[in-house]
Amino acid sequence: MTIRFLPAPGAPRRLAAAQLSNSVGDGAYYVCSALYFTRVVGLSPAQIGLGLTLAWAIGSVAGVPLGALADRRGPRGTSVLLALATAASVASFLFIRSFGAFLCAVVLYAVSQCGLAAARQALLAGLVAPGERTGVLAHLQSTLNAGLALGAALGGLALGAGTERAYLVVLALDALSFLGCAALLATLPAVPPVPDRAPGAPRLAVLRDRPYALVTLLNAVLLLRMPLLSLAIPLWIVERTQAPGWLVSALFVLNTVAVMLFQVRVARPVTDLDSATRALRVSGLVMALSCAVFAASALPGAGWAAAALLVAGAALQADGEMRQSAGSWQIGFSLAPAEHMGQYQGFFGTGVPVARTLGPLLLTSLLLLWGIPGWLLLGALLLAASYAMGPAVRRARSAARAEGASAEGVSA
Repeated sequence: MTIRFLPAPGAPRRLAAAQLSNSVGDGAYYVCSALYFTRVVGLSPAQIGLGLTLAWAIGSVAGVPLGALADRRGPRGTSVLLALATAASVASFLFIRSFGAFLCAVVLYAVSQCGLAAARQALLAGLVAPGERTGVLAHLQSTLNAGLALGAALGGLALGAGTERAYLVVLALDALSFLGCAALLATLPAVPPVPDRAPGAPRLAVLRDRPYALVTLLNAVLLLRMPLLSLAIPLWIVERTQAPGWLVSALFVLNTVAVMLFQVRVARPVTDLDSATRALRVSGLVMALSCAVFAASALPGAGWAAAALLVAGAALQADGEMRQSAGSWQIGFSLAPAEHMGQYQGFFGTGVPVARTLGPLLLTSLLLLWGIPGWLLLGALLLAASYAMGPAVRRARSAARAEGASAEGVSA
């Protein structure tokens, strides 16, 4: 019964083990980091927010050249080095006691994380057949959620203790988890680096690929869903509804368990660009409906009614999230040239740090200041972006075919 939750033996299962290793540490870190930086390091919330914003902005830019490095030097060795760099950055959190030191450490953390994501995607692309990549990524996402849930439980124990030593143990655990990740990645087969680029060819070809840039932009818009569960919805529940505050935790658990159990099943039909764009269109409809349900939770009524609407909205959001993830994975891989997989994955992955950087300010302003109209506007934005992805993907596919035909003509 449990075996179906595991990816196939070999490289996919080792990738999942590496994902589980670092996600357990990250889960504990996410729960405790804010209180550690305020209570132990002595930073203000404004300093933490500024530092994280700058760090993820720099990380989003660094992902492309680090992905290109994975192409040129090989994704396995690059992934191992970036996992070690992430471990070092987390370990440095144990010793920082000033804003300047915090800023340096968190920039290294964000840059290493963004580069590691790009290099691991390139490594997966080199080890897994094209038709199986989305399915393997679905398994990795389920593993990620399981690890985050376990880590969050460990972090909860540290929060209950509330001591400096407990927070330090969490940070040490996160650093060790990335060391474990690096060790597991090192056991994977090596993927050969791509040949040196031809004279006159651009070093970062993805920056000239406008159709792919449009697809990446639309994906970044769809990823605005990321800060919903962690920030916008908790604030919405407390400030705009009559639902009990404990529901915040319940909705987080609901999302985590749903993705852990059903992401693989939802991703199974997504095997090519056509099925990926269909999945994104459905995800847009589901997310728009979810936003409407969340908006309705603020209407006058009993607390139990608001809670029921919030649970329904969260279930719809989880379904839309899983469909959007599966579709975007397939698109990001299918439109990337094999010889530039690392840099293309680094560029496509910029949507995550962009959502982390701009999403909190945008969503809190839109939803908490505008209320119900803000939710409806957000739903319309997500729906429009999901439907625009189809024409954008067709344009990018045509451009890639034309580029391939041109390259074959030159070589002939």
